[in-house]
Amino acid sequence: MKITRLLAYQVDLPLREGSYNWSGGKSVSVFDSTVVRIETDAGLAGHGEVCPLGPSYLPSYAGGVRAGLAELFPHLLGEDPLAMGPLNRLMEQRLKGHPYVKSAIDIACWDLLGQASGLPVATLLGGRDGDSVELYRAISQDEPKRMAEKVALYRAEGYRKFQLKVGGEPDTDIARIKAVAAELRTGDVLVADANTGWLPHQAARVVRAVDALDVYIEQPCLSYEECLSIRRRTGHPFVLDESVDSIPMLLRAHADQAMDVVNIKISKLGGLTPARQVRDLCVAMGIAMTIEDSWGGDITTAAIAHLAHSTPERFRFSATDFNSYVTVPIADGAPARVRGRMAASERPGLGVTPIMGALGAPVLSFASGAPAPTRSGR
Repeated sequence: MKITRLLAYQVDLPLREGSYNWSGGKSVSVFDSTVVRIETDAGLAGHGEVCPLGPSYLPSYAGGVRAGLAELFPHLLGEDPLAMGPLNRLMEQRLKGHPYVKSAIDIACWDLLGQASGLPVATLLGGRDGDSVELYRAISQDEPKRMAEKVALYRAEGYRKFQLKVGGEPDTDIARIKAVAAELRTGDVLVADANTGWLPHQAARVVRAVDALDVYIEQPCLSYEECLSIRRRTGHPFVLDESVDSIPMLLRAHADQAMDVVNIKISKLGGLTPARQVRDLCVAMGIAMTIEDSWGGDITTAAIAHLAHSTPERFRFSATDFNSYVTVPIADGAPARVRGRMAASERPGLGVTPIMGALGAPVLSFASGAPAPTRSGR
């Protein structure tokens, strides 16, 4: 099988709740997502998606995705999309770093592998474990009372794990955590996610003030070393996210006993291929995981579902259903939340069919034998 054409589409994904707010005053109301389509000489087409959480969260941004794809696409024409080891090495040779750019390409290749073999991606990634995957719900940063009120709303939708966005002024964050914790019921799980927002002295104040509460502390500070210092000052279970962006960092954090749970964001690592490697290492080392991404729509949610569903249930702390946060469907057959859980499709590949009308015209198009590439849009 050979790649004959590569296309990229830009799509806006407005949020159902109007905006998503987190540490440092960062806020997004419409997410800028990129969908990749890989066409082959076998008549199959695979799809992937990448959607950074704005330009100021991780070292990634939506325009950078498409600029990077324009660099990579010409080098992938004629390559075998099912040979993902060589293909990923080729992408690294042609574009050093920028893993988020490569993520949608890698996901689309897994979609093709599933279609070509007649198997769901979850089967290829290790096999389905359990009937479905438990989800968490992020509570966007707001006044303590309003954040607490969201718990009942989200619980009615089936969620039992709540990721509280903190990382602001310590007294306000302490009030947020206490207000939300007061609304919890037996079986609920609360994670206070600072998204790198606290300085060490602020994080120390917060963890001491909520010492009596049953709450996970997630990525309190910007650097790994700062987070480790807070980890060593608290008995709360600890989650790392932004700091763990590679296998070497995962191994370092494990050696330092720096976390109890790690968040695996598919695009942060560069796609399903490296995310599966990190997942398997976590299982071997006994580390629980949240399987997710920075953001996305139906195709990203499908990729998350397949990676999560193929992860041993014992090690699944949680997963994310980003397509339930946004108003624009971009693919049929995507996972849908049912009582706070979702399941990966049992159809071949990712099991999704893009809604081409929602994607619009491609903003990038590279084809074998074409006189010149097409580049348009954002």
